[in-house]
Amino acid sequence: MMSSTTTRAALAAVLLSGTIVAGSAWAEAQTGSVPAGALAKVASFEHQVTGVTVTKDGRVFVNFPRWTEDSAVSVAEVKDGRITPFPDAEWNAWRNARKDEVSAGDHWICVQSVVASPDGNLWVLDPAAPAMAALVKNGPKLVEIDLKTNKPARIIAFDEAVAPQGSYLNDVRFSPDGKTAYITDSGASGALVVVDLASGKARRLLDGDPTTQPDKSVTVTYEGKPLRRPDGRGVEFAADGIALSPDGGTLYWQAIKGRTLYSLPTSALTGWLTSSLVPEALSDRSLSAKVETVGDNGPADGLIISRKDGRMYVTSPQDDSIKVRDLSTKGSALTILIQDKRLRWPDTFAEGPDGTLYVTTSRIQDSAFYKAGAPAALPTDLWSIKLTSDAAGSTTSPSAR
Repeated sequence: MMSSTTTRAALAAVLLSGTIVAGSAWAEAQTGSVPAGALAKVASFEHQVTGVTVTKDGRVFVNFPRWTEDSAVSVAEVKDGRITPFPDAEWNAWRNARKDEVSAGDHWICVQSVVASPDGNLWVLDPAAPAMAALVKNGPKLVEIDLKTNKPARIIAFDEAVAPQGSYLNDVRFSPDGKTAYITDSGASGALVVVDLASGKARRLLDGDPTTQPDKSVTVTYEGKPLRRPDGRGVEFAADGIALSPDGGTLYWQAIKGRTLYSLPTSALTGWLTSSLVPEALSDRSLSAKVETVGDNGPADGLIISRKDGRMYVTSPQDDSIKVRDLSTKGSALTILIQDKRLRWPDTFAEGPDGTLYVTTSRIQDSAFYKAGAPAALPTDLWSIKLTSDAAGSTTSPSAR
């Protein structure tokens, strides 16, 4: 039996790490004993989380954007029930209050997404726009971390041609061959960004195109009421959710303030990589003509296509749910996978090596952005769902009723 001193020390370590983990849920998530189809809490954080990723060997990483607070940790590994700043404390040392003291190019400024690449390394996308406002000079970047050494392997910095003021690079997917990254920009002028990882060259595409913009006819609601900031502004996020087909041949995206899921063959996005001149086929007008409408998702945030079943999973913040789309049937409708009040703004997905789905709940509607008097530090959660062999159908958890 632990002594009271040991118990207090263990509790203090958890609290200082900035996360409180549901112990049995963490153990179940790691051992695979969570019942199929059940929503299990993996961890609770004291700060607002957005991104999550799980590597092929089961390591879990999360990130905390610097939105309504000057967060002390931006990127962390969830390990043994705690978060540990990753790759180290120095990369996490930047603060709004120390902006003039700490270099932006080699520190996390306002990280939005963490994604494990096919080769097993970790990539971190930093739009470098605290509070989703002005970009910090030299801050926007995509960083690869070698998970064998836990050291940064390369930093791809984005200039103003790729990440102009007003941009907010949101999420990223990697081609199966590890050569190309695809990024959404959910900022003032929505766009897609395509990155050649070998050279670090990047190109901004479909900038201002209707398919990457907020839909003016859509109002994002919650509990039947328009979700608005105290000054009256509504949700205005442009191209946000992004997914890549398992073969790397098709890219999908949509705006949160929107309802339409779009797709484009990735071959149409990468022609500039093999040409010294930008071909006419890669102009925004030509690309726009090739975009296909996949279907109606309603306002949605995170997208992922499961390696296990090939279906697309969609987070639906308006009704606390995760939905699923069968991509093998053109025009198929969304069905509800799970609806639960605990899924308060389901945000970003990850898929574990065994096919378990992980999802963060960022509680955006409860943040100081949209709720007067809300605390700067917003507690949030990480959940897991063990998928059944038939993901289609409708499941409503008891707590959702």
